[in-house]
Amino acid sequence: MPLSISDRRLEISHENGIEAIKASTFIQDEWEAHSMTDTKRVTGIGGIFFKARDIATLSAWYRDHLDIQVGDGHYAVFRWNGTESSESGQDAASGLTVWALFPHDTAYFEPGNAPFMINYRVADLDALLEQLRSEGVQIVDRRQESDEGRFAWIVDPEGNCIELWEPAPGQ
Repeated sequence: MPLSISDRRLEISHENGIEAIKASTFIQDEWEAHSMTDTKRVTGIGGIFFKARDIATLSAWYRDHLDIQVGDGHYAVFRWNGTESSESGQDAASGLTVWALFPHDTAYFEPGNAPFMINYRVADLDALLEQLRSEGVQIVDRRQESDEGRFAWIVDPEGNCIELWEPAPGQ
């Protein structure tokens, strides 16, 4: 069961120092119970994709104003390394995040209805899909495997399509 924090608990934490400690302790206990019983789900953001009416113009805008070097394939790659430690105390893995533009009429984001899609990195795609299926999450009947790794798609309660990516070794 995903961790949830109600608005009431957040209100309490801002009004009274003693109650804030109690709320924080409760939240920490709930988080520890959650993390100890579930498989690691998302390990990072693998990509951010969005639709564009004019890819060339939008690519130039991001290049000129934000220095995002969009290549001929209409994407940029941000590489990151594991020099900082993760919360577990172990070195974080190296990886990459892809930033990409898609034509405004692409079917790639279907069955989602948003003009964007987020790709989340996952450690074990099969185990995660099994867990999500048991929780009643809508899983799109489509899979992809490539040199970059394995992909699957789910849909959140608001109709946003989400791409899950288990990177190939070295990605």
